[in-house]
Amino acid sequence: MKELSPDEIRSFQQQRGLNITGTIDEVTARALEEARWKLGDRSLYLQETPLMRGDDVATLQSRLTEMGFDCGRVDGIFGLRTESAVKEFQRSAGITQDGKCGPATIIALLRLSRIVSGGLPSVLRESAVQKNRGPALANKVIVLDPAGGENESIVHDVAVRTEGRLLALGASVFLSRGLKNNPSETERIAFTNKSGADLMISLNADTYQNELAHGCSTYFYGADAHGIHSVVGERFANVVQREICARTDLVNCHTHAKSWDLLRLTKAPAVRIDLGYLTNSGDFSRLSRPDFRDVIAEALVIAIQRLYLAAEDDAKTGTLRLSDLRSAGIRR
Repeated sequence: MKELSPDEIRSFQQQRGLNITGTIDEVTARALEEARWKLGDRSLYLQETPLMRGDDVATLQSRLTEMGFDCGRVDGIFGLRTESAVKEFQRSAGITQDGKCGPATIIALLRLSRIVSGGLPSVLRESAVQKNRGPALANKVIVLDPAGGENESIVHDVAVRTEGRLLALGASVFLSRGLKNNPSETERIAFTNKSGADLMISLNADTYQNELAHGCSTYFYGADAHGIHSVVGERFANVVQREICARTDLVNCHTHAKSWDLLRLTKAPAVRIDLGYLTNSGDFSRLSRPDFRDVIAEALVIAIQRLYLAAEDDAKTGTLRLSDLRSAGIRR
């Protein structure tokens, strides 16, 4: 592979939803390796860890999904669910059902995908699962993922305040880390997946070399390179971003699709919220105040509730209060 210039690296990182640095770090190197594989370059199959990853896997998942076979999230990782979808396709196409995407399966896939299209069933499935869970928080499992490091005490306090409110509403809440333990990202993803979470929220406070950088931003799973995104994740990102900015004077830095592993590999809809910049005196002053962190916690809880409310029952951004949930019959 030719050596890439910083501008080419930045362009690639932007296209893949990665942090734009202009340098090849571990995450970018892995994405470059995945990008070199096109469907048909190799046989795809379920193998022991590490699982096969690549754009060819993502293309396979997209083709199967468009035809109505359930691969789950299009994440470019050949796991058990992808193998099951391949077997289902092979059965319907009348070819050997071994779960391996080799030449015969690829030929059948390319031939049939030209004439069969099921729209976006993955979008319908994800939305239906969320809708069928109902409006009450009493049967929801929420994982709060406070960041470690220099912003640990601030975001952990926001997580604890949010946890208390959610518990009062009957939700089951798990914190992925405490003040005395520091699990890796891989461990936190595994913890969230094992918990059977309905939603995962990663809380952070950002830093930047320029102290003028300030404001709140929210991220959800999406990859323009594969033309996919988490429908529920994007909806929650938009709702929580608006709630926080409507209830505080934090600058709205908007929502963004990213393919970070925390968002990509977490099975439940997941978002990362950057609550402000610790390197900005205004943001730091706000986040240092307990009353301000209370407002953030309430915004988070209301946003979670709004995610599960039917459109006709939803309220305008910034107007719903925790006390309103009791009269709506969705608070214990």
